[in-house]
Amino acid sequence: MLYYLFTWLNEHIHIPGAGLFQFISFRTAMAVIVSLIITTVYGSRLIRLLHQKQVGETIRDLGLEGEKKKQGTPTMGGLIIIAGILIPTLLFAKLDNIYVLLMIITTVWMGAIGFLDDYIKVFRKNKEGLAGRFKVIGQVGLGVLIAVTMYFHPDIVVRQTVSNPSSSRPVEVIINPSTGEKTYAENVKSTKTNIPLYKNNEFDYAKVLDVFGLNNVWITFCLFLVVVVLIVTAVSNGANLTDGIDGLATGTSAIIGITLAILAYVSGNIIFSDYLNIMYIPNSGELVIFAGAFVGACTGFLWYNAYPAQVFMGDTGSLTIGGIIAAFAILIRKELLIPVLCGIFLLESLSVILQVSYFKYTKKKFGEGRRIFLMSPLHHHYQKKGYHESKIVTRFLIVSIILAIITVVTLKVR
Repeated sequence: MLYYLFTWLNEHIHIPGAGLFQFISFRTAMAVIVSLIITTVYGSRLIRLLHQKQVGETIRDLGLEGEKKKQGTPTMGGLIIIAGILIPTLLFAKLDNIYVLLMIITTVWMGAIGFLDDYIKVFRKNKEGLAGRFKVIGQVGLGVLIAVTMYFHPDIVVRQTVSNPSSSRPVEVIINPSTGEKTYAENVKSTKTNIPLYKNNEFDYAKVLDVFGLNNVWITFCLFLVVVVLIVTAVSNGANLTDGIDGLATGTSAIIGITLAILAYVSGNIIFSDYLNIMYIPNSGELVIFAGAFVGACTGFLWYNAYPAQVFMGDTGSLTIGGIIAAFAILIRKELLIPVLCGIFLLESLSVILQVSYFKYTKKKFGEGRRIFLMSPLHHHYQKKGYHESKIVTRFLIVSIILAIITVVTLKVR
């Protein structure tokens, strides 16, 4: 909203400094600052309110050191994160931008699912919370919404070089200074996405179907829809599983958020995208403001969530940040980088899948269930081995930073 106000002031009253709001970098910085203020200053007030309402976490006895001390710690702190994301975004981003609108919808959508789950656990005293099938339905619903919007909305396009430019769309003429050869570029609907270690770092969903002789708009859409739904579901559940010890999910998400902000900036900047030889996505640079608010919210929440945690984010926070990361990566067409960027989420999820599958297999074969890990998710395995929570979190964050660097480096690796 402030973007529109200061744009009007700059154009009509010429107030000095009002033009700063035209710059994405300035608005991103402001979003980070405001988000930090909201989560740190007002976060403490929300924690006191949660204490007064006795919104405490019920800790299951898993035989882990120090877990009994966490009994009664306020939960549903994800509300702090959601406020720290939405308020700066509404203040500083362009609200008529389809990418920003989708991220706002994603935040509210996943936040509502997580809040309902926590509400049932805390106020209805049902430890199971929202039934798993309803969570999945909500995640699938969001995936469908994102896929349909990306595939059919006219404002979601990419800049591509074309040999026969359309007369109905604006065309950019590019002249090679050495040869004088002319090429043409225009904004087109595309099923391409970025993929590392591949020619031009581009992958076309439609080409997968060419192998089977199925090059049809609707079949391609169905493939894209399945991929989007799987990513949204997997990443949101991965973030939920990672949220098991103080500061782990929050710190990891902040690192991922910074990386996504960098990727969004270079993808939405025609100069940097050309230099890095990645697809230019018009108007996607506005997502950097949202990413700034996301990073600020996660960092500010970490102030209270670091060991020993004064508040837990609950499913209100974990499902929301997972959904945000998935949707953001899909919108900037970097969803195939998620296995690397969200490697911690992937490891946590795989540890649970392997543990459960192996236990069931050995129980059926030998009559006694056996385990690969001392406990899953993976961070509990290291707790069982005697590592302190702070050491586990620090080492996981270091791994997350390494994975983030690898993700960015893949942009130049062919």
